[in-house]
Amino acid sequence: MHRSLFISALLATFFLGAALAVRAQDDQGPMGPPPKFEVKRIPSVPHPGPPPIPEQEIIRRLAANEDVARKVYETYDFEQTIRIEELSNPGGKFTVTGEEYTRPDGQRVWRLVKPAESTLKLTHYSFEDVRTITTLPIFFLTSDQVANYDFLYAGQQKLDELNTYVFQVKPKQLSRTQRLFQGVVFVDDHDLAIVETYGKFVTEVIEEGAKLPFSLYETYRENFQDKYWLPTYTTSDDYVGSSADDQFQLRLVIRSTGFKPNAAVAPAPSPNVPPQN
Repeated sequence: MHRSLFISALLATFFLGAALAVRAQDDQGPMGPPPKFEVKRIPSVPHPGPPPIPEQEIIRRLAANEDVARKVYETYDFEQTIRIEELSNPGGKFTVTGEEYTRPDGQRVWRLVKPAESTLKLTHYSFEDVRTITTLPIFFLTSDQVANYDFLYAGQQKLDELNTYVFQVKPKQLSRTQRLFQGVVFVDDHDLAIVETYGKFVTEVIEEGAKLPFSLYETYRENFQDKYWLPTYTTSDDYVGSSADDQFQLRLVIRSTGFKPNAAVAPAPSPNVPPQN
């Protein structure tokens, strides 16, 4: 069945969306972006019955793995390319490349390394316009964040070679101080780690400044060292235009490559989580 049917069915109560993930086997970093796969439709209001592992145990263990994944992520420096494409004829694209790294004082920094290039035909963007993208939250559902969310188990889903548990995730209450995630997470049934997310970031405060026409972000994670699932590829599609006659589609792609350990940052502990007695 076409992938869009799965998207509309799963998130009808939240928004439209779906997700897939693949495991990269290279210890040195991620492979190419995940390919597309056929998926089955599930109800918009899921009634799958209980998972084979108690829900609270899945959530506890995925949160513990997220604690480690976040620490590991911050030990890597990597190159990141941001691309905005006009999916029209004629169409063009805007591309900017930077490096994300951790300074000796522990602060995480995004630094421009290549000038922005643009062949856009219908819109205009500069690096200053898209700088807000570099500040998008990297969603890790860590132990200190779990209490902020309601979870709804939506069943199991086969994603390439992975079997996953699917959870709809929604903030219990909006915050004025941080952007929270609302959407769907896919949890590998072997590692009990999040391998993909699809959703938006919500806040109680109306944000000001430069805005882009993207709200729903699909983030793929890839496997490092056969034990860490880290976000490496994000995409978002939306439409711009004042009327139906002049609307056209824009696509955002954020790709992180060239991961290398930062020697100044201590490695994180093992992600192995003992089962609850």
